[in-house]
Amino acid sequence: MAKRDYYEVLGVNKNASPEELKSAYRKLAVKYHPDKNPDNKSAEDKFKEASEAYGVLSDKSKKENYDNFGHAAFENGGGSQGGFGGFSGADFSDIFEDFFGDFGGGRRSSRNRNSNNRGSDLRYDLSISLEEAYEGKKQNIQFSTTEKCNSCKGNGSKPGSSPSRCSYCGGNGRVRSNQGFFTVQQTCPQCAGSGEEITDPCSDCNGQGNTQASKKIAVTIPKGVDDGTRIRLAGKGEAGMRGGASGDLYLFINVKSHELFKRSEINLFFEFPISITDAALGATIEIPTIDGKKAKIKIPEGTQDGKQFRLKGKGMPFMRRGDFGDLYVEIKTEVPIYLNKEQRNLLEKFREIENEKSNPSIKKFFQKAKDFWKN
Repeated sequence: MAKRDYYEVLGVNKNASPEELKSAYRKLAVKYHPDKNPDNKSAEDKFKEASEAYGVLSDKSKKENYDNFGHAAFENGGGSQGGFGGFSGADFSDIFEDFFGDFGGGRRSSRNRNSNNRGSDLRYDLSISLEEAYEGKKQNIQFSTTEKCNSCKGNGSKPGSSPSRCSYCGGNGRVRSNQGFFTVQQTCPQCAGSGEEITDPCSDCNGQGNTQASKKIAVTIPKGVDDGTRIRLAGKGEAGMRGGASGDLYLFINVKSHELFKRSEINLFFEFPISITDAALGATIEIPTIDGKKAKIKIPEGTQDGKQFRLKGKGMPFMRRGDFGDLYVEIKTEVPIYLNKEQRNLLEKFREIENEKSNPSIKKFFQKAKDFWKN
């Protein structure tokens, strides 16, 4: 089968710049790479075809020959076309380094090498009261962690000496192996990707670059924090190995239940018991609020059990904002349990003189019951 035009394969014109060629090939490589299309022969063929095209067009000499003679330039020994592995002049390393991490060549940056030595993240569970969640809080916490070794300043080598280049990977931090038609890069097993090895380790940290320690720091809990909130403190986790970056510390907040208020996001709720006489005659009551102050509510005559009153802005604060939720007070009408003789006599007299207008719900219910029995 005749080979397709290399420019057509990459989807570019003959005047395409090296950057445009690389960008076009990168898109095709990502789309058809065998690792992303396992057991897909068609995708594998397209990947090889795109690699072959890029291998020629990215090489100045081969591109010039191809532009002049087409595919015939590589026939009868005119140049190697052995697929992806045959184009020694093509630079595939940065393409696969960007997109697949484990493929391609090139020397890894110190940033990438040090990322393998990053310290572990830590978790700290902190319990606070609802009042503290309302007001916000500053608190000192203490925990066990690892810190940079003072003797070697974190590089793992004995003072006065320095790490040497890893003998296994030559300082690249990765080793390469051929698998079929492409090359695979993996983290160096000897230096764990750092590109360095300790030949004269620090006696205080045994070459690790960090030591165990008890750490005490001040943390700030913002106003309005809710139960289950996670707060990230960057760089407050364990120290990295051999100069690697420190991990992070995560605070997991537990807001303890309150004996009076119940919380739902930014709103607060509580039940307020009143006597049957206050519910019938009306009253003005004082209620507590989460800020420690008092608020007044006017209970109108004939307030029914379960009636809810809303106090705007008396709930919890929005975290990192200036506004507040609301406080909802639910009335619970309490029927007296123990009556003295005078109370009983008064209630008996009240029952004698009360009429149907006093209890419209009772009247409505019994009317429905009568209709039910009748039918």
